[in-house]
Amino acid sequence: MAEETNKEYYMDFVVRHLWHKISRMYNQKANEYGLTISIGFILLNVDKEGTPSTQLGPKMGMEPTSLSRTLKTMEDNGLIRRQPDAEDKRKVLIFLTQEGIDKRRIAKHVVFDFNERLTASIPKGKLKTFFEVAERLDATLDIELNNF
Repeated sequence: MAEETNKEYYMDFVVRHLWHKISRMYNQKANEYGLTISIGFILLNVDKEGTPSTQLGPKMGMEPTSLSRTLKTMEDNGLIRRQPDAEDKRKVLIFLTQEGIDKRRIAKHVVFDFNERLTASIPKGKLKTFFEVAERLDATLDIELNNF
């Protein structure tokens, strides 16, 4: 049995390793529809009433430059439209076009389908424990981030 000091036993290594695999899988699926994982997640995070572009970056963990580039690509591809907020003209709201709505349905199906397969393969008790651990990790990370 491996020693507990092996990198495989560090939670952050496991999380990064799993996210890398999930990201690769989502990118492969997104690529079938001419999308990327970033575009897919933006499609899933834009509200019907419009979403301020400034809210998307923090929601998704994207840097402003990367987000701006991705939004530009999405606009060029007819997936989104930008519109000034009716009440605050300094704000720009992002709306999905019909093409964006159609692609969102695909993205939603891919995510839902994958999650269905995952939850079907993990006993309910272990899944509950997983989410409890994830909540604890999230709270610990908030504390760590606030210490900087």
